Amino acid sequence: MSWSTSELARLASTTTATVRHYHRMGLLEEPERRSNGYKEYTAVHLVRLLQIRRLADRGVRLTRIEAILRDDAHSAAVLEEVDAELEASMRDLARARAELALLREHRARADTPSGFEALSRGLSERQRSLLTLFSTVMDPDALTAFREGLTAGNDVDEEFEALPATADAETVDALARRMAATVAEADRERPRLRDPVAGSPVGEDEARKVLGHAFAELFNPAQLRALQRVDEIRRDGTVDTPRAPESP
Repeated sequence: MSWSTSELARLASTTTATVRHYHRMGLLEEPERRSNGYKEYTAVHLVRLLQIRRLADRGVRLTRIEAILRDDAHSAAVLEEVDAELEASMRDLARARAELALLREHRARADTPSGFEALSRGLSERQRSLLTLFSTVMDPDALTAFREGLTAGNDVDEEFEALPATADAETVDALARRMAATVAEADRERPRLRDPVAGSPVGEDEARKVLGHAFAELFNPAQLRALQRVDEIRRDGTVDTPRAPESP
């Protein structure tokens, strides 16, 4: 009894393309050909194909199947490794499902970074873009502090977001002074944000470069002038820093 490629694939509930892929990987031996040139698969090929499919269905990567099917002392160790990989995958899937649940609960966009689901709907497109970058270049502690700042919110942030490109110098300077005071207060409450890219997972120099390019592209000229003035005011030490409440 022999089968063609399509017949073999059908018996194993797979496709001819998959069978050919197994041939290329060396998992399934090429059969002899009939006089008409068609491949002639035997029961041995079918057994091997079913074994491959069963292991693949159990989450075994194709690159590990050959070692497992050798059924030697090494195959047991490979199974242990596969089990550990599957366990890690299950944890990742559980985390992904939990994140999806939060996205659905808050009706947040699917690309919202973890932990910001409840804040997502109130952000502008520019703020969303910046948040995506921050979540990549900040370490977890800095990102937590940044989230706390977003949660607290303030009127100055809204003014800065609405600042038109044509704003005059007086308007920009007045806003920058209010922003500098707000930043100083944030530094006192959340000191981790004094250098938000310290310990960045992509490297501090690269993180500063990323944010520099992003600010230049995402903020309008008046907003960039305001940010520059905030830095100048803070360096000059002329910022009107709110006082911390005195102890009784």
